[in-house]
Amino acid sequence: MFYEPMLPEAGEAAFDSGRYLFEPKIDGHRMLLSMINGKVNLYTRFRTNITERYPELLRVPVDSPHVVLDGEAAYLNPETGDFERESVMERLRLLKPARIRDGARRLPVRYFVFDILSYDGEDVRHWPLDERKALLNDVLEENESYSRVLSVEGTGKGLFEAVRQRRLEGLVAKRKDSLYTGGGSDDWLKIINYLHADVTVVGYRKSQFGWLIHMNGKPAGVLEQGVPLAVRRSFQTEIRDLIIGEDRDYVYLKPAVQARIRFLNRYKSGTLRAPEFIRFLPSLACQPQSQGILTV
Repeated sequence: MFYEPMLPEAGEAAFDSGRYLFEPKIDGHRMLLSMINGKVNLYTRFRTNITERYPELLRVPVDSPHVVLDGEAAYLNPETGDFERESVMERLRLLKPARIRDGARRLPVRYFVFDILSYDGEDVRHWPLDERKALLNDVLEENESYSRVLSVEGTGKGLFEAVRQRRLEGLVAKRKDSLYTGGGSDDWLKIINYLHADVTVVGYRKSQFGWLIHMNGKPAGVLEQGVPLAVRRSFQTEIRDLIIGEDRDYVYLKPAVQARIRFLNRYKSGTLRAPEFIRFLPSLACQPQSQGILTV
């Protein structure tokens, strides 16, 4: 049984409110678990059945053969205590049985459950969130493969500070009276714990939009998000004198253009995850009348 997952809208900043529960945002991938008559199926948020990829999750620690759970599949490094999204995505990509068995041994995934949608044959999506949480706490036993996601009432700012110190992805604020509706809803808000950096634009794609960026003199990936169309167009016009070469895919520039960005974290390769443009650095930003478009 698959239910369309409920998705949080973007929130700007952490806040306190007695009407909300606040949860750390687990850095893995969204997954729904459906157990009907004891048979388990695991689904991505896009309805892809991935049951065979996580054999360590097929024994569900509940006392009923009928349950539907919502949560995040993640890998928690036992040595560092950090969530490693690269590792769980490596597991997700494994398809051959031998590699799946090896992956389960090397990188065991844990299911972090934050909601219950059906229990013992009853659809509980119409229950308020705080009642669903109470049911989840009663029926799901934690073990090495299953954990309930911590939730706190009212104190979003304090939890966000803890999230920041632990270098977690962010938090999700959920109205205590929210029903479980499929699709996006502003009853749930995600507040991301962004990291910030200054990068140098050293090139751009010839086909689809994307700026090649370096951080501290080393490749850091491609910047695609957050750049207004007017800035893109002005950039293409104003950097012509900075071009130093090209190949089939990219045009390369002198390292003269710098920008402030925000991003989620950094992969082991050094590439930034989900970099997003904020502005050009002050020495390169336009005057107010040119609406922040690059000048060099």
